[in-house]
Amino acid sequence: MKLKYIVPILLFSMVINLAETEAQQPAAEKYRPEFHFTPKAHWMNDPNGMVYDNGVYHLFYQYYPNGLTWGPMHWGHATTRDFFNWQEQPIALYPDSLGMIFSGSIVLDKNNTAGFGANAMVAIFTHHNQKIEEAKTGRHQYQSIAYSTDQGATWTKYKGNPVLPNPGITDFRDPKVMWYEPEKKWIMTLATKDRITFYSSADLKSWKRESDFGSDLGAHGGVWECPDLFPLQYRGKTIWVLLVSINPGGPNGGSATQYFTGSFDGHQFIPMSKTQKWLDYGADNYAGVTWSNTGDRKIFIGWMNNWQYANVVPTKTWRGATTLPRNLTIDNVKGEFLVRAMPVKELIPFWKAVYTKPTVSIGRELNLSSAIAKLNGKLKLDFTLSHAQSFKIAFTNKTGNKLFVGYNKADNSYFIDRTAAGVADFEPGFAKKHAAPRLTDKKLIKISVILDAASVELFADDGLTVMTDVFFPETGLSGLTISSEAVKLNNLSVSKPLNADRKY
Repeated sequence: MKLKYIVPILLFSMVINLAETEAQQPAAEKYRPEFHFTPKAHWMNDPNGMVYDNGVYHLFYQYYPNGLTWGPMHWGHATTRDFFNWQEQPIALYPDSLGMIFSGSIVLDKNNTAGFGANAMVAIFTHHNQKIEEAKTGRHQYQSIAYSTDQGATWTKYKGNPVLPNPGITDFRDPKVMWYEPEKKWIMTLATKDRITFYSSADLKSWKRESDFGSDLGAHGGVWECPDLFPLQYRGKTIWVLLVSINPGGPNGGSATQYFTGSFDGHQFIPMSKTQKWLDYGADNYAGVTWSNTGDRKIFIGWMNNWQYANVVPTKTWRGATTLPRNLTIDNVKGEFLVRAMPVKELIPFWKAVYTKPTVSIGRELNLSSAIAKLNGKLKLDFTLSHAQSFKIAFTNKTGNKLFVGYNKADNSYFIDRTAAGVADFEPGFAKKHAAPRLTDKKLIKISVILDAASVELFADDGLTVMTDVFFPETGLSGLTISSEAVKLNNLSVSKPLNADRKY
């Protein structure tokens, strides 16, 4: 959401993407990612209202067009057909007399249940009224709708807003709406203080409370936000997944997204276990939800930042970016249903191999700096190890910054270490080493790491363990060494990304 706490065998696929050279890139743009979405200027946070329609993936997001820190929230808008090339669109929703436009979702109303027209896009979002908040009534957040009949180009707010008044609680926000086919009704998953409340509706205008979830499960270190409920298929069985972002209270500090697996009958969500699960163990993946209207496929994207320091990160013309879009699947691992998250398949054609070896001896250290020297911190590295062994990948630059990514066999954990990775004086807790557990006992380790100028995303064991961290190197990363106890690496490759076509 938005009202933020301003005070946010081993297959190793590593991606560092090719971008502009430092000489070509203005100093104010030095941390601009190549293939992650960022607005041209100003502040962004939570992804909102993602919907797929006629070959286009729409991304809406919390946006403040008048500054570099959190401010009165609008809905920004961007589109893509391939998740690599993005086009920024005009602002979709502006604040009004009912308040700022906080997080929410969009559905395609194929059956015209709301009466705005068949296949109209309907946005369901939280209005946040600062004046009511200041009056301390506890009713300053409520749910409203808007609709578009021209594929998201223009929007009309419903005259009967709000459609779901506040029952008298301070945190009542972030509606994620889906169609529940067995009972022909819409289901709203809403964050209500530190739990979830489910509502149902036949027409997106009149809502009935169904049930609550989460009072005694999950992490409760902070307020719950940006929930998402959806089904995934496992060998013919439907497993429901409930995502819940929390701030603070993440596994490595600040903001993070937890998830629950279970069943849903149109009225209540029943969890399968009390095991604590995190969608991402890194410090910088928050408020993520999935696209609607994608059928059985579930594609997730998050805000690549943390409320612990979001307002002070050292970017100059914009603040905030999204993670890579990720395909979510479900698997049974040692009797527990776990979500796997991997970069979407659409990104595969945008990588070009610059170095490949089917087998390479590593000794204690393998230096691949010559292969990546001109990539400036944007590339893809793949290799496999047949047995789980400790390894460490070091990304370095000519100014002495070092980013480490790896696996520690002794405590069976993956890590990202940004302690010495660059500028960190903007926040006392930023320069740290973050760890995440390995969730499988298979000998074969699989890893994918994606590096894009000032962010690193680690996908371990086909996405069972995921970590996302931002960092701010003083110059582009141009050195790469791999240290390991292993004798050799298999299927080693280094790839660079193609140049992205970014249109503002």
